[in-house]
Amino acid sequence: MNRIENEKQHGIKISDNAEAVWNWESPAGKKRANRRAQLLIEVGKIKGDSFALEIGCGTGLFTRKVFEATKCNIVAIDISDDLLKIAKEKLSTPSVDFRIGDAMNLDFPENKFDVVFGSSVLHHLDMDKAYKEMFRVLKPGGRIVFAEPNMINPQILIQKNIPFIKKYLGDSPDETAIVRWKAKKELETLGYTNVNIFPYDFLHPVVPGFLTSVVEVVGKVVENIPVLKEIAGSVIMYAEKPIK
Repeated sequence: MNRIENEKQHGIKISDNAEAVWNWESPAGKKRANRRAQLLIEVGKIKGDSFALEIGCGTGLFTRKVFEATKCNIVAIDISDDLLKIAKEKLSTPSVDFRIGDAMNLDFPENKFDVVFGSSVLHHLDMDKAYKEMFRVLKPGGRIVFAEPNMINPQILIQKNIPFIKKYLGDSPDETAIVRWKAKKELETLGYTNVNIFPYDFLHPVVPGFLTSVVEVVGKVVENIPVLKEIAGSVIMYAEKPIK
């Protein structure tokens, strides 16, 4: 199967408990999701008057969080019908348009969106194609912001590169992760400016609820320590389309 069919099948497989598979339902997972949404909004400068495109919206968890915090207009796309059905059930508002879409072949005209955002989606894609498509549909001065797994993290390095572990942990076959200096170079080569990719997140989803606050505080300290911060679990990616 090709990449798109793999992702459709993955969506069918996990649709009954997708947010648990993605580790957002544990006490630590909920804290991680709230912080991730806040970073997407703040770093991506998403505001009430933004016209945003979310790619890989899945069950709409981050669609809901971004919309509830900003009340912006969002077009949210995913390749999986099964996941989109769940998203539509959880959020129904004229300001959010859920639809089937392929991030590597976006069905939108040029210069349409103020911001393109997503959570844990780029690493499922042919990233070069996705970067080009996002650049095309962004307005001049528009920006992208994503939260993605960090390949330098030891657990993620093993999970994404050893096939039987990858399969056992429920990853789709084409998943990878982000090497931040490589991604920065790729984005700049395609014409993006003000590229900023930084590691964050030492709060693992399996941390017990009574320890989450302590681990969260310690993790934020480690995020500011050179070298050590590089093994954080996630990265935030930001870049802009230049104003011509």
